[in-house]
Amino acid sequence: MIVDLRSDTVTVPTKKMLESMMDSKVGDDVYGEDPTVNLLQAKVASMFGKDVGMFFPSGTMANQTAIKLHTNPGEQIICDKYSHIYNYEGGGASFNSGVSFNLIDGDRGMFNSKQAADSINPKDFYHSPLSSLIAVENTTNKGGGACWDINELKKIQKVAKLNELGMHLDGARIWNAMVYKEHNPLDIGGVFDTISVCLSKGLGCPIGSVLIGDNEIMSNALRIRKILGGGMRQAGYLASAGIFALDNNINRLSEDHQRAHEIGEVLAKSKYVKSVEKIETNIVIFELNKEINETSFIDKLNSLNIKLISMGSNKLRLVTHINYTNIHHDYFLSSIKSL
Repeated sequence: MIVDLRSDTVTVPTKKMLESMMDSKVGDDVYGEDPTVNLLQAKVASMFGKDVGMFFPSGTMANQTAIKLHTNPGEQIICDKYSHIYNYEGGGASFNSGVSFNLIDGDRGMFNSKQAADSINPKDFYHSPLSSLIAVENTTNKGGGACWDINELKKIQKVAKLNELGMHLDGARIWNAMVYKEHNPLDIGGVFDTISVCLSKGLGCPIGSVLIGDNEIMSNALRIRKILGGGMRQAGYLASAGIFALDNNINRLSEDHQRAHEIGEVLAKSKYVKSVEKIETNIVIFELNKEINETSFIDKLNSLNIKLISMGSNKLRLVTHINYTNIHHDYFLSSIKSL
C-alpha cells in the first residue's frame, strides 16, 4: 500500500466516474460541437451565476487566459505574495501578458480591502504600472488551505469597482472553501468578474478546469485559449468526469477536511514537530524541529510507502483527497505516531 499525500492532484478516477466517461456523447469541441463539454461549461457557469464557461486542460491555462482578458502589457496585477499565479505558473503572467505584480504581504495568502486599496497605483502617475486587476486565490495553497471570508471579498470588490479594476478568482480549490464556509456559489460569483475552478484536485477528475465569466469579459477567451494551445477535440470524455464530480464529489470534501484535522492533531503532539499551521480544509503544513533533517525525514516516510512534499525551511506539506481512504488514514496515523 502506498499513501500518497503529495497533493490532491494524484487521484485517479473511480470506477463510476470511468463508466460515466466511457458513456459520453462527444464531438469536435474546437468546432463547439462536443455536447458533453457544452453541458459542463453551462453547468459550471450556471452554478456561479455567470453567462459563459470554457473548458481548459489545466488551471494554469485558465488563470493565464483570465489575466490576458483583464490586462494589457505593462499593467499590474494586485495579489498576495503567496498567490499561485505569482509563485507556481512559470512566470506566465509576464510571458503571456507582459504584466507585473504588486504583492501584498497578507495573512496565509489572504489580504483585506485596505491593503488592496493601498496597493493601487494612481492612474495619473504614469511612472508606475497601471493597476488593472485584483486576483484572489481560494483556498490558498501556500497558506495551508485557508478560506477567505465572503464579507471581506465583497469589500475588496467595492474597492475594485471604485477604481475600475477587474476581479479574478483562482478557485482551484473553491469547492473545499464552499464546503468549509458553507458559501453559496452564487454569492461567490457575484463578487468576481472571472473565476477559474479546478476539477482535477479535490473533485477527483483526471484533468480539467473551467473558466467562467459574463459574455463581455469572456468574448475573447476562445481566441486566447487557441493561442495558448488549449483547444481539444473529443474532450467530452474528460468533461463527463467533471459533470460526474460536480454531481457526486463536492459534499464528500468534508471527509478530507476531517482527516486533515485528525492528522494535524497527531502531528502537533509529535516530538519531532515544531509547529502545525492552522488547518481549515484538506492541506496540512507542518514544520520539523530544527535538529530534524528534512531530507532524512522524507526518506524515512518513503521507506514506509508514505509520500509528502517539502516546502523548504524544514516545512512539509500533505494534502488529503478522495483516494486517501480510512485504511490509508489509519496506517498513516499509526506510522507517524511510531516515528
